[in-house]
Amino acid sequence: MKIYNTLTRKKEEFVPLEPGKVKMYVCGPTVYDYIHIGNARPYVIFDTIRRYMEYKGLEVNYVQNFTDVDDKIINKANKEGVDSTVISERYIKEALKDAEGLNVEPATKNPKVTEEMPEIIEMIQTLIDKGYAYEVNGSVFYDTKAFKDYGKLSGKNIDDLEAGARIEVDTQKKNPMDFVLWKPKKPGEPAWQSPWGEGRPGWHIECSVMAKKYLGDTIDIHAGGEDLIFPHHENEIAQSEAANGVTFARYWMHNGFINVDNEKMSKSKGNFFTLREIVAEVPYDVVRFFILSGHYRSPINFSRELMQAAANSLDRIKTCGKNLRFLLDRAEGTINDAERELVKECDGFRAQFEAAMDDDFNTADAITAIFDLVKFANVNLKESSSKELVEAVYNEFNALCGILGIRTEDKEAEVDVEKIESLIAERTAAKKNKDYARADEIRAEIADMVIAIYDTRAGVRWSVM
Repeated sequence: MKIYNTLTRKKEEFVPLEPGKVKMYVCGPTVYDYIHIGNARPYVIFDTIRRYMEYKGLEVNYVQNFTDVDDKIINKANKEGVDSTVISERYIKEALKDAEGLNVEPATKNPKVTEEMPEIIEMIQTLIDKGYAYEVNGSVFYDTKAFKDYGKLSGKNIDDLEAGARIEVDTQKKNPMDFVLWKPKKPGEPAWQSPWGEGRPGWHIECSVMAKKYLGDTIDIHAGGEDLIFPHHENEIAQSEAANGVTFARYWMHNGFINVDNEKMSKSKGNFFTLREIVAEVPYDVVRFFILSGHYRSPINFSRELMQAAANSLDRIKTCGKNLRFLLDRAEGTINDAERELVKECDGFRAQFEAAMDDDFNTADAITAIFDLVKFANVNLKESSSKELVEAVYNEFNALCGILGIRTEDKEAEVDVEKIESLIAERTAAKKNKDYARADEIRAEIADMVIAIYDTRAGVRWSVM
């Protein structure tokens, strides 16, 4: 199994630190709103990689965090007149519902920043004690000049870097590229007590601490979106390796961007879509299939036309599943020599699938193997086929689809339409009256009915989860 390692810029044979076990950390979302289509890509990609590793017999300790204290969370909380935990807990619940809709397996652990403050403060103090960080007027900064390997992940030379849009400019810093580990409290913000006064952590230190606490000083895989390579992951390396004195992550994996109608997604361009807005038009299953249809390191383009094409392709797979289940219910004949040869031929599709996935998780080619199996089934199976042959094809089909998290059957649920519509109307009225607590209660009640609701520009829509 080969993985493209961002750190070395080449494909490498994957060898876990501990035989048979994988320690994997994936950067999760900042929970101030519903996740967007760009967040959905790492959810699906790294879940699929985890699934494949588990299929290969590896035990994966999979940690994905929630950033639950951040300027955007605080601003939204202040706007609504509630505590910031109300905002973060609301959108953590919604993110988990979206993950379930995308058929993402639950993480081994979903740590939250606000629950890790003692460990965060401890690591910052360690960095100060070792000479990698310094305190100024209640702020603590990381001294990037003190870490000789700064820039090794992104390939950037620290002497060529200047403070830019993604770097906080602060006259208290020794160097422009130094970044904040702890910031002092401001009015209207949550804060925690520390040796440097009341405040809260900077963004980068959070993941270093959570990875160490739940996986150890050295982990096998650290993953996230391509936009995190610099400065976030670069800074994580600097913090973790300076504090712990050992290699932080042995393999770094990054998924490419999602463009919308061939343009970079951004709110300013009006082409920004939450996942909820998208699944109001197409099911979660289609979104997952669409994301897997391209190689994870390549940018993919989102458009309604491409989503419809993905829906049509997924429908072909699901139709094959229905046909196989139909034949399996009726197959009775005894297998003959010709069918035994077909069973052997069927084994080749798994080898084709594994070859694609072993080559840096090429899900696009893995899906091709599934479609080749679908064609094989359509050509060779009929009502007179033996049960042994149909079972062999059906088991192969389900196994390969399952590894990619592709559901071969549509979810079925009994839906009380009248009750749902009534609750939605009540929720709309509650929001109009600014009774957000009641609105949240109603949303939770609807969610318990296995129904997802979406606040779209066209009004409230709902669908079976």
